[in-house]
Amino acid sequence: MAAGSFRRSIASQLSKVLDLPPENLIKSISAVPVSKKRHVADFQLSIASVIENSSGDCLAQDLHLQAQQLAGRLKCDSVVSAISAGPGTVNFTINRELLAKTVLQQVWKDGSEYGVKSELFSTVPSQKAVIEFSSPNIAKKFHIGHLRSTIVGNFIANLKVALGHEVVRINYLGDWGMQFGLLGVGFQSFGNKEKLKSSPLQHLFEVYVQINKAAENENTKKLAKDFFRKLEEHDEQALSIWKQFRDLSIEEYIRIYKRLGVHFDEYSGESFYQEKAQEVLKMLEDKGLLQKTIKGTGVVDLSEKKDLSAVSTVMRSDGTSLYITRDLAAAIDRMNKHSWDTMIYVTDKSQSNHFQHLFQILKLMGYDWAERCQHVSFGLVQGMKTRRGEVIFLEDVLNEVRSRMLQNMTATKTTKEIQDPVETAEKVGLAALIVQDFRGLLASDYQFSWDRALQSRGDTGVFLQYTHARLHSLEQMHGNAELADVNVACLQEPDAISVLQHLLRYDEVLYRSSQDLQPKHIVSYLLTLSHLAAVAHKTLPVKGSAPDVAQVRHSGLGGGLGRIHQGFSVSPLREYEPAGRGAEGQALPWAEPLWEGRDGCSQLCLPERAALLDPPKTQHSLRTAAPDPVKHLVVTFPSKCFKSKHLSI
Repeated sequence: MAAGSFRRSIASQLSKVLDLPPENLIKSISAVPVSKKRHVADFQLSIASVIENSSGDCLAQDLHLQAQQLAGRLKCDSVVSAISAGPGTVNFTINRELLAKTVLQQVWKDGSEYGVKSELFSTVPSQKAVIEFSSPNIAKKFHIGHLRSTIVGNFIANLKVALGHEVVRINYLGDWGMQFGLLGVGFQSFGNKEKLKSSPLQHLFEVYVQINKAAENENTKKLAKDFFRKLEEHDEQALSIWKQFRDLSIEEYIRIYKRLGVHFDEYSGESFYQEKAQEVLKMLEDKGLLQKTIKGTGVVDLSEKKDLSAVSTVMRSDGTSLYITRDLAAAIDRMNKHSWDTMIYVTDKSQSNHFQHLFQILKLMGYDWAERCQHVSFGLVQGMKTRRGEVIFLEDVLNEVRSRMLQNMTATKTTKEIQDPVETAEKVGLAALIVQDFRGLLASDYQFSWDRALQSRGDTGVFLQYTHARLHSLEQMHGNAELADVNVACLQEPDAISVLQHLLRYDEVLYRSSQDLQPKHIVSYLLTLSHLAAVAHKTLPVKGSAPDVAQVRHSGLGGGLGRIHQGFSVSPLREYEPAGRGAEGQALPWAEPLWEGRDGCSQLCLPERAALLDPPKTQHSLRTAAPDPVKHLVVTFPSKCFKSKHLSI
């Protein structure tokens, strides 16, 4: 890792002055965030992190004085070209030519693994993690709330895999309970086998709504209890109906997960643990932890004084298990089956109390590994509705975002003859949803806005996908270039340095996300990188530059940025890759994605800046831009560039 070599060099010099081992200083040296003020250092050392007896009461002027004193004892060398003192920090500026060469070499060498090989992770052992996420309830529609659990859990799983950990992704279905008694009776009254096969989730939800209205009748309640009792007694007919509900629902879930780019290693459920839950109740009783209330329910005392002031109910009065009992059985079974190092549950924050009880009971039962269980909670999404204003279900949202993106794409094009417009709209639209979701802390509720999410400019998923497409084109153009042939001394402009400085921070961002499991750090990093890339793309032109300058901008900066955007694999974003090609089979570096249509008809949308730079030359270059063979190329220019908005070549 490029940042690692610089940190080690700085730590080596600091260790001699502070009389501390270099390895103790590494994590105290951090890359400085990019600032609009161009003259910023590359790394900084916080004085408070290395000075003994530095407390929160230490005056800022004292820390600044100590920073000045320490900076005065350090010397520049072949790596560090400048040392200065800041408010409680010592700042280090790296030799600019060495910075460019080292960063770009590392980016090209590591590719999609850039950042994960950092020494920041050297003390983090490889672990096996079980992650339970999504977990919808069968017979209830896959609600929008499950979107957050699904994408957050997928992010955590992707991040851990990227960092070299083994991950088991579990979807723990709500596939047992009294609602299946209602559903069984309801299907006998309101069910339709054809509708069940064609749209299982929708039809089961409709049946469930109808039977709940009918359940006000005492006779219906009795029938539902009888049906569920048959399930618990393994009645063949009742189990057959239940199994059909479950199997068809899972098939439908898999189809929806495919749209999200999500997969699971294991589909589990409450039904699997109905008998094991009874074993858990027996264990609780044997350990003296199960107590009976006056009403006959079974509880576990969680109070410190053991006065029943805080209890968790684990058994109904009729001796049957509850949700938490089955969760206890599932946790024990997963440890026996997977021997995991950490287990993570991803649900909304309303279940925080449930998981506190779960972990407490496991610990009381003598399972010390309960301390390695973690609940990652998230807040609520507010204000998300379709145009029809209906209650939001996940598939409605996926269809809505695809529809809106298709509408936006159509509004800026002259033809619908494009390759996979639906898939393109879905990928870009999903990125818009995910980026808006991940911009803040997970535990925070947030107000959703379609207009804000689907904007093509600003900190949005649409802008991120657009930038990724451009950088992917640059990478394709220069993927085989040898960095050794590039003169990095030509890459010294402020906008180029800003990009290099930002690349230095990637391992720190990954490390931070790996510690608190918050995706906002990585999403924020990618958005900033996209903005920096857009500025550099505009101010560091290739055409018209000296050959060595053009080469380093193309091969170095362009190709390197393309590789860092392979970091999409860490997030749950599904990147859109352009199909565009320029002269001699190379991608157009200044063009938006090229969508190839049927019958060789293609369309290219140009950003306003590109067409305004030099319209005649732009038109000339487009004559070699079409994929071969092609019958027709439709080019969309900004309306204020030409009297006629569209030009056919």
